[in-house]
Amino acid sequence: MKKFLFVFTINLLVLLSAARAQTAAAKQLTIEQIFADGGIAGRAPETIKWSPDGSKVSFVQRDDAGEHGELWYVDTAKGEKQVLVSEGKLSQLAPPTSHIQNEREKERVTRYHVAAYTWSPDSQHLLFDSQGQLWYYSLDTGTAVQLTSSPDASEDPKFSPDGKRLAYVRKHNLYVHPVAGEEGEHPLTRDEKEKDKEKDADKEKEDNILNGEVDWVYAEELDVRSNYFWSPEGKEIVFLQMDETRVPTYPITDWMPTHPRVEREKYPKAGDPNPTVRLGVVGNNGGKVRWIKLTDNDDTYVPRFGWIREGWAWAEVLNRKQDVLDLYFIDAKSGRSRKVLTESAPDAWVNVNDDFRILKSGDRFLWTSWRDGYTHIYLYSFNASDPVASDAKLERQLESGDYEVLAVGGVDETSGTVFFTADKGDPREEKIFSVKLDGSEIRSISPEEGSYSASFAENGKHFVETYSAPLKPPRILVCVPGGACQRIWEGRSVADYGLIAPKPLEFKADDGTVLYGDLILPRNADASQRIPLIVHIYGGAGAQTVQDAWGGTNTLFHQILANEGFAIFSVDNRGTPNRGKKFVAATRQQFGGIELKDQLTALDQLYAQFPQLDRARTGIWGWSNGGSMTLYALTHSDRFKAGISVAPVTNWRDYDSIYTERWLGLPRDNASGYDDSIISAAGNLRGSLLLVHGTSDDNVHLQNTIQMTDALIRAQKQFRLMVYPNKTHGISGTGTRMQLFHMMEDFWNKELK
Repeated sequence: MKKFLFVFTINLLVLLSAARAQTAAAKQLTIEQIFADGGIAGRAPETIKWSPDGSKVSFVQRDDAGEHGELWYVDTAKGEKQVLVSEGKLSQLAPPTSHIQNEREKERVTRYHVAAYTWSPDSQHLLFDSQGQLWYYSLDTGTAVQLTSSPDASEDPKFSPDGKRLAYVRKHNLYVHPVAGEEGEHPLTRDEKEKDKEKDADKEKEDNILNGEVDWVYAEELDVRSNYFWSPEGKEIVFLQMDETRVPTYPITDWMPTHPRVEREKYPKAGDPNPTVRLGVVGNNGGKVRWIKLTDNDDTYVPRFGWIREGWAWAEVLNRKQDVLDLYFIDAKSGRSRKVLTESAPDAWVNVNDDFRILKSGDRFLWTSWRDGYTHIYLYSFNASDPVASDAKLERQLESGDYEVLAVGGVDETSGTVFFTADKGDPREEKIFSVKLDGSEIRSISPEEGSYSASFAENGKHFVETYSAPLKPPRILVCVPGGACQRIWEGRSVADYGLIAPKPLEFKADDGTVLYGDLILPRNADASQRIPLIVHIYGGAGAQTVQDAWGGTNTLFHQILANEGFAIFSVDNRGTPNRGKKFVAATRQQFGGIELKDQLTALDQLYAQFPQLDRARTGIWGWSNGGSMTLYALTHSDRFKAGISVAPVTNWRDYDSIYTERWLGLPRDNASGYDDSIISAAGNLRGSLLLVHGTSDDNVHLQNTIQMTDALIRAQKQFRLMVYPNKTHGISGTGTRMQLFHMMEDFWNKELK
């Protein structure tokens, strides 16, 4: 007996010692650490760009606070990593975004990745955008010359192909400025001085005319980043003119001054007049604009356009219903045009992307299409000598299968190779693949499990690879396709935090469709426990929540909740992206019903697999579309004890035209789909609700939450409301995020514990 007690005591001490060692080894993860400057993984490089000759890849690396940084480059031939622009110079030429005072402008710059610098065509000079003032920097001398000094910002700068001129947009007009010599800028479109001579009414009308400038809805929903382009020889510029005269405005109020300021945002809601658009061609010295008429229908979109070669342009025209997209080739001199290809999807919509690519051969182009049910790459040929002489001819489909091509990344025409990212093999992963232009030799060039993205040099000989996995923060490398890689940056290790790996799960929707999910269980959880469950949802076509990739701050917040005894569950319902046309378009013409059905079906199957999960203590939370789905779940089911809804759309008549009409159609054609709003169901609210919104949200307007608040009050429903002054859709800022997520943490502990 004594020997048994001795052995038992020794074993117990060993186990306790091991447990203490494990506890001591694991760092405690806190909300302060997650949202501190740089986070737990560190601040990733900014503005990664290839030099035009493909010899260098450059990036801005800042400290965790984002205040101090240098512009670095990697030489692809030598593999050397060196400073290109020192901290002292960069602080003047490219100030950090923290110096931007206006919250909406700060979010625009970060959300749309507005570049702080641009390479010149000779790869020997850089152009810096210092908060609207442009500086021309010579690498050999390390000196910068200020090109603009107007009190108004000069935006979207672009070098002419020979690098001798610079174009930019200022106050809705296009300008050109030589990069050397004493000659100053001159306007390509109508001069501001001429506007000042007009009557006030005409001047107000002119303020609605955007020449080469991108409006809010095109930037947000069609991913348009620029609306003008130099011709290949620099003789002309093709640009899109947007007339926003008939577009309604939404007032965004700054409540902090004694006398609040109101900014009126041009924002077309579902069914509203959109900006009318037309293409123009103007000479590099200005002169009369040649307007190009492609269709008699003014209620269309022109989401992409550019040049085939000197004198010949191309443009895509998308109808208002977004189920027909036409590709036009255009004689820029005469205005003569021809529709050379039509893409249609009467049972869904046509996706707009950046995959159209004219090959250097000059008589072929790449095109992606959903036509066989999944996005794949197609090779077309056309009449190079006279592009409007005949329709484009389909040569071949380069690859096929039950997966989505997510982007055409690059082309190496010397080897006849196309590089693309796709979720081939697993829709939870994104990997880089290559295929020959003849459709042969499809290969993966991504070796590990996880998710990859790529940015290729123009010649396709090198690419920047970004890789991550659920427990691996991003790392960035510069690689040769199929060859060696050199690391540019890697996030700090998170191994010491003892993060819990999510369990990958599969479920079946009521029609048999496979749904992918994942579950984080508290450490050492067993079947004898009753564990409260939190469902994290997005549920719309904009994003997946279940991916084999680093999840960022939301995932880390879920790790904190798991350490506090909560289980966290996510599932991607039908209507979420990257599963093919049938999967994502299953939710057309309605909002919420099919998505919630899939969520609840998966939830029932989850309870069956993990009986320790407490059905009576299940919550749900989401942001943006996820906020809408949270409200929908709380008003259309009785399955959730509590929910947190951040920045939700509560009535789809309040959201923008392009996004909303893509799924619900036009209000006049689908009134019932719009009338079945979350607001109309406010009286059915079940469970505790925390509703959160930023007052300067220019994406999902505060109006949505105000209307929901009114409906809940009229229905005599109790709820909690939190508004963040002057914050936009992302409710950003270190202190703000800490306050918000502590409030969310407290909410879950009160409602589900």
